[in-house]
Amino acid sequence: MSILGNPLSPEVNQGPQIDKEQYDKILALIESGKKEGAKLECGGGPGGDRGFFIQPTVFSDVTDDMRIAKEEIFGPVQQIMKFKTIEEVIKRANNTHYGLAAAVFTKDIDKALTFAAALQAGTVWVNCYSAVSAQSPFGGFKMSGNGRELGEYGLHEYTEVKTVTIKIPQKNS
Repeated sequence: MSILGNPLSPEVNQGPQIDKEQYDKILALIESGKKEGAKLECGGGPGGDRGFFIQPTVFSDVTDDMRIAKEEIFGPVQQIMKFKTIEEVIKRANNTHYGLAAAVFTKDIDKALTFAAALQAGTVWVNCYSAVSAQSPFGGFKMSGNGRELGEYGLHEYTEVKTVTIKIPQKNS
C-alpha cells in the first residue's frame, strides 16, 4: 500500500509531484491511457484533496503505440505490456527515443544478462528497481540525458581536460 505525504517522513513512501506543471502532465498522460484503450487496473487520479499527489496508477493491455508506452511519465504510473520472447521485448524496449533505466525480473540469470547487455539504457536493474548507490554511475542513453551522476564517472562532470602540444626543435646529435 502506498502512503502519500511528506517524503521526509519515514512512514511515507510516495511524495507529491514537484510542481503543478508536472502534476498536470502526469494526469494528462493517465487520461490518454484511458482514452487510447488501456485498461485502468487501479488509481488514475489525484491523491487526496491537497497538494500535487497522484494515486499510484497501473494500466494493463498497453500497446506500443499508446502515449503512456512511448513517453517518459516520471510519475506513479506503471504500464503492463505482454510479450512472447526476450528478443521481442528487447526490440520493443529499444524502439524509443529514451533510455534512462530499465528493470528485468527473472530467475534465469542468462536471460537477465542477455537483457541487460542488449538494452539501450543507462541503468538496468535485475530483480529490483531504483537501487541507487553513490558508487554507481547513473544517467541515461539517447534523449534521456548526457553524462553521469554519482560514482567515478560523475566526477568527470566536474573536470576539464586540456591538451597542450608543443613543437620543439629537432635535436642534432
